Amino acid sequence: MMSVASIIFFLIFLIPLIGLLIWVMRQDKRKGKIGLYVLGFIVVFGVWFMYLMTKGK
Repeated sequence: MMSVASIIFFLIFLIPLIGLLIWVMRQDKRKGKIGLYVLGFIVVFGVWFMYLMTKGK
C-alpha cells in the first residue's frame, strides 16, 4: 500500500514531470517516438523497482 508521502510525490512531482517530458519529446519530429519508448521503459522500470523495494518492508 502506498503511503501518503508517496501519493503526494506522484501527484506533485512525478506526473507533471512525465507530462513535460512527453510534451518535449513530441516536439522533436525525427526522434520523438524513440524518446517516448525510452520514457515508457524508464517509467515502467521505476514503478517495478519501487514495488520490489517496498514489497519486503
